[in-house]
Amino acid sequence: MKKINILKKNEDFNRIIKNNKPFKYKDYVIYLEKNTNDIYKFGLSVGKKVGNAVTRNKYKRRLKNIIDKKTYQNNFNCIIIVSKGILDRSFEEMEDNLFKAFEKLNLIKENHNEK
Repeated sequence: MKKINILKKNEDFNRIIKNNKPFKYKDYVIYLEKNTNDIYKFGLSVGKKVGNAVTRNKYKRRLKNIIDKKTYQNNFNCIIIVSKGILDRSFEEMEDNLFKAFEKLNLIKENHNEK
């Protein structure tokens, strides 16, 4: 993921979580906020219940890798919160579940080829 597509500020996380309803799918809780910018941004959150810092960072790297595989529509901010059940999933299952959630939220561009 490019730096321009990453949400990092605590105030952004708090605003998006406070003002939007969660979309739950398997091991993910996704908060989606529409905005007026011509860019999309993702914020990732992996809680301490998932494991130690090494494990949490591993799952964040995996999520970033999965997110990079598709092209997305613009004008949204998205926060993905991962639950402890992710530890039981393989990389392929994580990928399938996340893309199914994105399709239900209509975030993926239809007419572009995958990387």
